[in-house]
Amino acid sequence: MKFKDYPYEHISYEAFEETMQQATKHLKEAKDYDSFKAAFDEGKNAVAHMDTMYNIYYVRYTINTEDEFYQKENDYWDEVMPKMKNLYTEFDNEVLASPYVEELKKDVPETYFLLAEYAQKSFSPKIIEDLQEENRLQSSYQKLIASAQIPFDEKVYTLSELGVKMEDEDRDVRKRATLAYWGWFDEHQDEIDDIYDRMVKVRDTMAKKLGYKNYVELSYVLMNRFDYNKEDVENYRRQVLEDVVPLCNELYERQRQRLGYDKLSVYDEKYEFTSGNPAPKYGTEEMIQRANKMYHELDERTGKFFDFMVEHELLDLDSKKGKASGGYCTTFADYHSPFIFSNFNKTSHDAEVLCHEAGHAFQAFTSINIRPVECIWATYESSEIHSMGMEFFTWPWMESFFNEDAEKYRFLHLCGAIKFIPYGVLVDHFQHEVYEHPEMTPKQRRETWRKLEKQYLPHKDYSECQFLENGGWWFRQSHIFTSPFYYIDYTLAQVCALQFWFRLYQKDETAFEDYYRICQIGGTKTFREIVKTANLKVPFEDDCLKDVMIAVKEYLQGIDDKKL
Repeated sequence: MKFKDYPYEHISYEAFEETMQQATKHLKEAKDYDSFKAAFDEGKNAVAHMDTMYNIYYVRYTINTEDEFYQKENDYWDEVMPKMKNLYTEFDNEVLASPYVEELKKDVPETYFLLAEYAQKSFSPKIIEDLQEENRLQSSYQKLIASAQIPFDEKVYTLSELGVKMEDEDRDVRKRATLAYWGWFDEHQDEIDDIYDRMVKVRDTMAKKLGYKNYVELSYVLMNRFDYNKEDVENYRRQVLEDVVPLCNELYERQRQRLGYDKLSVYDEKYEFTSGNPAPKYGTEEMIQRANKMYHELDERTGKFFDFMVEHELLDLDSKKGKASGGYCTTFADYHSPFIFSNFNKTSHDAEVLCHEAGHAFQAFTSINIRPVECIWATYESSEIHSMGMEFFTWPWMESFFNEDAEKYRFLHLCGAIKFIPYGVLVDHFQHEVYEHPEMTPKQRRETWRKLEKQYLPHKDYSECQFLENGGWWFRQSHIFTSPFYYIDYTLAQVCALQFWFRLYQKDETAFEDYYRICQIGGTKTFREIVKTANLKVPFEDDCLKDVMIAVKEYLQGIDDKKL
């Protein structure tokens, strides 16, 4: 069955409530472990079905935010999801309180119990209205971003589509496209400020209702950070400033020299080579065919996975009017299938995002039969190892997409992986400051961003864009609005993925098997356990970053980038 044929069923809150209450009743009445386990499965199957319908709606809505039916479903889910969360939290609470819980631990992954305990700590019926408001605000931001129609050179572009022009070989086109892009955010500054201000206030309110000092404390529980804390993150930040930022400064200076410019302006950052940035030589359909061949050659298991994705039409890759921005991967538990969503824009990003989301999808495909359903996915920082790791495992096949520009892409990709780390840490550090000081005005938030930006990204030259000089860059970072504190996870995973890259660089033939092993275990282990299972070093450990950066620097110094 193809995705377009997956039936969507509107999940009535009342019907779901009745099902969960019935399953909870069976839990309480269980006279032995077998009947208790049957009740547990009854509740979890209901959650899996609800989750499937939610994800079918979400994919179809984000593919076309202008679809009237799914617009209404979006409004409905915004309202009922917090209440549904309350139902399965109550169910999990009953599981944890059962005399049969110790027996259940023999049949169910340890992380289920950690997830259930953290859910207890991060939810209460008294925050349902706040969660509903948070959902509404997130939808407002997504709709606003998706609605962008920006006139440029007699055409009209979405934000994603304008990204192509921001990488144009003509410096004037890049400058004008960049100013048009940020001009749109400038025009909507008050609206975005207002949305975010209300988000901060409602999140702070939720934290305090639940007994936390601030939303930072609550976020670590919401993000299921089982085996690291704020102090670990602060130590990691220190290493980034010491070991990564100096290398990034060198890379930006190499770029400036390569381009022959007196200075590297904001509109130059996405332009890497005078001969033009590497871009895929093929359209979407051809890229899918080439990706299929690549995954068959990488490993029999990845080949089987990609065949499944293509056969069931589980990829929606092209940017189009009304489509939500960004890229993601999700799953439909009832159909044992992942789904890849993206916005191709004819830049190198297309190949990168395809491999990235395919990494997520391959992990989900590999671990899709794990139950309960919440253990299919690892926690965020672990999940990103699968995606970013796949970006490096596919390196040998980049000729398939870029032809003669493959080496240029690999150079750009590795530089980008390094440059991303300080940015990702900046996004996280900014959110710590925002939620530790919820009383800040919108202007103070922008000033805070710019202050931190100067620490982590000291190369930034915003002299020709006042909006960015005033600290507005973060307006475009959807995670800050819709997935708070989900960003440092990318950087932690990047450090792990770079270790895979280093092993491949050293021709370590065991690397892919270690990678496959952590795909198999899905979300059944914690972050530190997953990293160790992959035979990698935990990013919080002293000198982890130092060792990786030395290896990367050595590799990049061996490439004459002026000849690419």
